[in-house]
Amino acid sequence: MFDEKNFSVNMGTIVSELKLKKNYYKEEMDEIKVVCSNVNRPGLQLVGFFEYFDSDRIQIIGKVETTYLEAMDIKKREEVMDELFSKNIPAVIVTRDMNPDEAMIKAAEKYGVPLLSTKANTSRFMSELIRRLSVWLAPRITRHGVLVEVYGEGMLILGESGVGKSEAAIELLKRGHRLVADDAVEIKKVSSETLVGESPAIIKHYIELRGIGIVNVKNIFGMGAVKDTEKIDLVVKLEPWKSGYEYDRLGIENEYAEILDVKVPQLTIPVRQGRNLAVILEVAAMNNRQKRMGYNAADELYKRLNESMGIE
Repeated sequence: MFDEKNFSVNMGTIVSELKLKKNYYKEEMDEIKVVCSNVNRPGLQLVGFFEYFDSDRIQIIGKVETTYLEAMDIKKREEVMDELFSKNIPAVIVTRDMNPDEAMIKAAEKYGVPLLSTKANTSRFMSELIRRLSVWLAPRITRHGVLVEVYGEGMLILGESGVGKSEAAIELLKRGHRLVADDAVEIKKVSSETLVGESPAIIKHYIELRGIGIVNVKNIFGMGAVKDTEKIDLVVKLEPWKSGYEYDRLGIENEYAEILDVKVPQLTIPVRQGRNLAVILEVAAMNNRQKRMGYNAADELYKRLNESMGIE
């Protein structure tokens, strides 16, 4: 199991990416770590209920909370804000471009909590913030392999060094598909069933070819040949052809790779001289897409064989 609190994002990144207005914010606040992908609208906390309150969550003040605060007398409002901001929360964000009142600013200054605002609607902003936090704080690992997009399918190609992963990727690029990462693939678990891969920044858009060296894919093949991130829909293991080994010829048995506790369909493809690996990988991508859409050619053939033999 993986704990999202092993990962964090700096407040400076959140402010920059979401273009938040700084009502009270100091330079050192860039280093405040956010470790929770959930957020909170502190409705219950404004009436004094702090049991089960998660102080790791960013607090969102919307129209409802603002209207409720405005109905309080100034002394009560200061008490409520003081108690909320004293909980060591990472930040408070006011939505709908509403100006924080004096009690809120005073409490932010007292406890050193970033006080921010956005023009966005509360519900939409919360959805976007949670989506971004889920990616930033996602459990992750790095795998040695190649990640390409083939006919809209994210294909993670694994195998021993020298088996032909990068060569297959170059041939796929020539056929109009896109490279996400070569050599090292950073994989993030952005939901309970979804893995997203990307390249480490330092080697982004580069690919290594034995005998040639490092190649900049974006410069040679153009912007259309690269992609920053891609969901992993299929894992393909390349291995040298083993003489006498019985490889699966029907595909009735489904094979899965488990990455970060997520099961991903997996194929093992033997590599030998004369096989057009790029075409095989294209067919694998299209077949995987058909399976996800509910059609399985192997099951269809098995069903026809049984019908021809009169087997129910």
